Amino acid sequence: MTGCSAGPVTGSGERVVVAGVAIDPLTENQVVQHVVRALAAGRGGHIVTPNVDICRQVAGSARLARLLAEAELVLADGMPLVWAARIQRRPLPERVTGADLIWSLSKAAARHGHPIYLLGGPPGIAEQAAGQLTALHPRLKVAGVDAPPYGFERSEEGLARVREALVAVKPELVFVGLGFPKQEQVIANLRGDLPGAWFLGCGSAIAFAAGATARAPEWMQETGLEWLFRLGGEPGRLARRYLLDDLPFAARMLVRAALARR
Repeated sequence: MTGCSAGPVTGSGERVVVAGVAIDPLTENQVVQHVVRALAAGRGGHIVTPNVDICRQVAGSARLARLLAEAELVLADGMPLVWAARIQRRPLPERVTGADLIWSLSKAAARHGHPIYLLGGPPGIAEQAAGQLTALHPRLKVAGVDAPPYGFERSEEGLARVREALVAVKPELVFVGLGFPKQEQVIANLRGDLPGAWFLGCGSAIAFAAGATARAPEWMQETGLEWLFRLGGEPGRLARRYLLDDLPFAARMLVRAALARR
């Protein structure tokens, strides 16, 4: 499996390969600055924030690897990735999550007048998130919100409806919270219709912003235990993924990083 082919962001340094995924060594602030500059120049893009679970899925699929390869920015959303990079002596400056970027990019969008769009989540959640974001940033322009039905992306009609609604309002920042890999596949289908917009595949970030789903305490985020907090909240859905799939993959990733260092 190859890393991302788009190349590193100017001034960010060479991308760091962790678990076969090439990651941009950027801080959250640098990401926001890059997006703002690109929007001012009329250039759009796609941000992917892989964590351990995404890296595991990508490792077994050339098709998913291509989705990451087509993104302009690939950022480490997961402390184990930061640890592995550090062990390899190719450190990443920090963890950069979609759940944080939805706030920092919205703040920048409010300052510079870039309209945003929220796509994903159960009915009503995107509206709640928009309300929370505009309460904090009153100048923020929310061009629209959409909560398409489950499986919409599998039909031409469903995807066309989402595309038409999006193109009609011409947002410049689109937060797509549909989960990986669905959100990246949808973004790949929509990018050509809005070449000057930036798309962020943000997973549960819309639900977090709405206050519908609680985020882990900061100390759990910083110590790599956010997965444990989420497991406690949704054991039936997440137990197999986290305990049987992701933990062994993370352990192997860290061992390989140590061997690469030697």
